[in-house]
Amino acid sequence: MFDKIAVSSVKHFLTSCSISFGFVLALLFPLVALLIHDFLLYLRLPPGPTPLPFLGNKFIISPTSPWIQFEKWSHIYGPIFTIWIGRRPTIVISDPNVAVDLLEKRSIKYSSRPRFVVMGELYWDNAGILVQPYGKEWQTRRRMLHQALNPSALRLYKPVQEAEATRLCLSILKDQRSYEGLIDRFTASVVFCIAYGHRIDSMNSSIIRQRLEYMQYSASLNIPGKFLVESFPWLKYIPNFLAPWKAEIQRRGRGEAAMNLDLLRRVKDDIRTASSPNTVPNSLTKLLLEAQKSDPTTFDILSERDFSFVPASLFGAGSDTTASTLCSAMLMLVTNPQTQALAHAELDHVIGTSRMPNFSDEPNLPYIKALCNEVLRIRPVAVLGGTPHANSVSDVYNGYHIPKGTTILSNSWAINLNSSYYPNPHNFNPLRFLKVDPSSLPYIPPLSETDVAEMNPSQTHPAKDGHSSFGWGRRICPGAGLAQNSLFIALARLLWAFEFMPTLDEKGVSTQYDTFAYTQGFNIRPQTFRCEINLRDEKRQKTLMVEHEEAEKILNAFSPFEESGCEI
Repeated sequence: MFDKIAVSSVKHFLTSCSISFGFVLALLFPLVALLIHDFLLYLRLPPGPTPLPFLGNKFIISPTSPWIQFEKWSHIYGPIFTIWIGRRPTIVISDPNVAVDLLEKRSIKYSSRPRFVVMGELYWDNAGILVQPYGKEWQTRRRMLHQALNPSALRLYKPVQEAEATRLCLSILKDQRSYEGLIDRFTASVVFCIAYGHRIDSMNSSIIRQRLEYMQYSASLNIPGKFLVESFPWLKYIPNFLAPWKAEIQRRGRGEAAMNLDLLRRVKDDIRTASSPNTVPNSLTKLLLEAQKSDPTTFDILSERDFSFVPASLFGAGSDTTASTLCSAMLMLVTNPQTQALAHAELDHVIGTSRMPNFSDEPNLPYIKALCNEVLRIRPVAVLGGTPHANSVSDVYNGYHIPKGTTILSNSWAINLNSSYYPNPHNFNPLRFLKVDPSSLPYIPPLSETDVAEMNPSQTHPAKDGHSSFGWGRRICPGAGLAQNSLFIALARLLWAFEFMPTLDEKGVSTQYDTFAYTQGFNIRPQTFRCEINLRDEKRQKTLMVEHEEAEKILNAFSPFEESGCEI
């Protein structure tokens, strides 16, 4: 009797063990399969730091300034390497010729976007052109934006940019300590004139303060490894009361969408209440509304909310980024007086004191043009190449497998500081971008050995401008031309009028500036710093006052946003 019970117990135990073992196997098999899949993929991808299973490189990617860490890794793993965000591989490019090979020569494959759970889906609800995958909807938005940013259109904006640059100079003359906010107003006003037909007279306007806040916030959402939901997208479905981080992102996203709609409807009201359509300044919004009226079928693909995001995207394309570059320029001028002296010498030789420089002078100001390019190189605003690319089909490059949908980052920091293309890359030297023989310019002294070395790199950057700070291929920043024009005219007129110098302490000792002290996020700018901005001579002040009167006549065509006119 006892033996029968024992045998029965053993059989029951074995049966239970068999069921439990089968259950464990059923749970483990998918995990093991994923591990094997990821390991085999890891072997075929470009090399990189070893990832942890399912977590990737999350714990070794720096949460602050990851582009600097990526640059260091490029010296270990090569000009193209892989990092893992959870189970998602990301290719990081640190050489411009590799970027050309993939993002330009194979642009038909590499012009899409990876999935942006936070910035794209939760914040913008996929309405922003930045996060749109390559396809019909993106092409429609891009064509709409191109109407305001093609070369012929850019020529129409130059009088506004010159006028606003003059206002900037006069404003800084009156209040030099507020230079950063005045630069923000300058770039914002140029963009708002172009996008909506209204200028910005003060950064205290609620509309521009909120626009800057939304711009900076969206950029902060797009840092690799910052949000776990990018690795585990199912987390986006957690109810908001259990995920306050998600609720906050969506709340801010609704605020930006409401602002965009408000601006669109403001222009609709301008057109509706105008005595004649000709009295409403031309703007991208007005142009698109007229095109929509004459060809509604083309625009049916976009809701009013999506439509409103197109002119709004101009702000990201040419305002905050240009302001950040101008702040970098001032930092570099303060810390490189020899560069500033050459810029002053060129402006004095070509322009004199009886007038301010304008766009027609650009061919005769090669050093100023080179200075603009050197600022863009040494401190690119979109420090990780802007919004990442993704390949729409699987590909093979130099024997490495790149699966469909892989995130592609072009690390502008590493590319722009690559000593093969820019010898002594941390030295600020516009001569490396000079397009003419320096000996033909009487205001350029004989070159030092350092200058000669920096002007003769071992490799030539493949981009026409000699840098790639606006991105690559079909996803290049659509506002690059607008930004370059604003940068040139602002720097030319500021340098014509002022000298930028370090502040002095009570003992007369110059301030020491940290040229690496920058903000975080995908778009960076110098942390706020003080400097002395001195008028170069009294005659320039008289010229500035005369030209400011002419500038006001041009800008009067663009009425300002009222403080209470666009409350959100």
